[in-house]
Amino acid sequence: MTATVLVIDDEKNIRRTLRMVLEGEGYEVDEAESAEVGLERVGFGPDLVILDVRLPRMSGLEALTRIRETSPQLPVLMISGHASVAEAVQAVQSGATDFFEKPLDRDRVLVRVKNALEKRALEQEVRRLRADAERRYEMIGESAVMKALYRDIEKVAPTRGRVLITGESGTGKELIARALHRLSPRHDAPFVKVNCAAIPGELIESELFGYERGAFTGAQARRKGMFELADGGTLFLDEIGDMSLNAQAKVLRALQSGEITRVGSEKSIAVDVRVVAATNKDLEKAITDGEFREDLFFRLNVVPLRSPGLRERRDDIPALAAAFLRDFCAENGLKDKPIGPEVLERLQQKAWPGNVRELRNVVERMAILSGDVIEVEDLPADGKLARAAARESGEATPDPIHDEDGRRLTLREYRDRAERRYLVSTLEECEWNVSKAASMLGVERTNLHKKMRSLGVQRDEP
Repeated sequence: MTATVLVIDDEKNIRRTLRMVLEGEGYEVDEAESAEVGLERVGFGPDLVILDVRLPRMSGLEALTRIRETSPQLPVLMISGHASVAEAVQAVQSGATDFFEKPLDRDRVLVRVKNALEKRALEQEVRRLRADAERRYEMIGESAVMKALYRDIEKVAPTRGRVLITGESGTGKELIARALHRLSPRHDAPFVKVNCAAIPGELIESELFGYERGAFTGAQARRKGMFELADGGTLFLDEIGDMSLNAQAKVLRALQSGEITRVGSEKSIAVDVRVVAATNKDLEKAITDGEFREDLFFRLNVVPLRSPGLRERRDDIPALAAAFLRDFCAENGLKDKPIGPEVLERLQQKAWPGNVRELRNVVERMAILSGDVIEVEDLPADGKLARAAARESGEATPDPIHDEDGRRLTLREYRDRAERRYLVSTLEECEWNVSKAASMLGVERTNLHKKMRSLGVQRDEP
């Protein structure tokens, strides 16, 4: 398909010259003698605009600003016969694709036009691929690690194989589970999520397997459990590492037999459920510590998938930030606003211990507090990012001297926890480069690896 170039210039000779040069190379050319007329012609959908900086009444720079408001992806080449450095800088900062001076050089014009159109075609293809991925997986990201994850999802989803998803908090493990369900033959059946960490230990059995009327005080009617509700579909056991050993044994029995028994009943009920589990814990260490059943681990870990941390996919941060901003503005009736390039650069440099969840929280905060454009000064202070993400996600700040049950920690337990936090903080600062972290900590690399294993610190070294 032939590309159309719109030339906006008040000099007739310049318009004529550009038309001859461009039509000679097979391009279609439209003309406008003023910014006002040019803005109208932009509505006809040209593939590229060549715009003079100095025009009567409305300047080319003002016209560029208006073009960017309505057609942010449209390439615009700025030209001027009396260009200053300041004008060139301003043009590029305002969104010009390129800038060159008069008198026009035929070869230079053609090279700049060709490069701009090729860049636009490439950007359109990237956006198309990204949109396809978002529609298919409901995840955002075209980095190498995300493409590898998509390939694994495609292979695993059509099967009945159980999947164990590992990864840090805030990386989107539930999205992976939902993608596995959506792309499976079970997609029309229920997807049922169970947050194992949020259900008290004494209630987990009745939640998973249901109960009969009169099974316990308050059981006034029969109730189906999550296994039954997910019959024919997918049961997502989130934070499986927080499940009690007693509940683990009963889940194992259900997986082995394909049957469950409601609390208060002796009758077995057959269920057809694909189980997908997820955890942010090191289950192999939990097995060693006697906190997780080895037989259940092998039942669940048929196909392991890892949800990458945000620091492993920094190239995805601009697309993620743009999507979060767009969604938040739409949901809250706010005017769309761009994110400045320096802000995106700063976001890509951060360690993001709270991962995608933390990025979303930061973007939403900036959307609320910024003006028409999100600038560097709208970024929150680094030290507050992780804590804000934890608060907004409902995660409580850990009590330094008590465990989750309120028991006072022993000196060894307290020391291990403090040491673990220090190691994780150092490794994040070094972007999980173990050699660099070892040097910073003043220990041998092999000793640091041993310490990481003993404390259950997940190694994310590139």
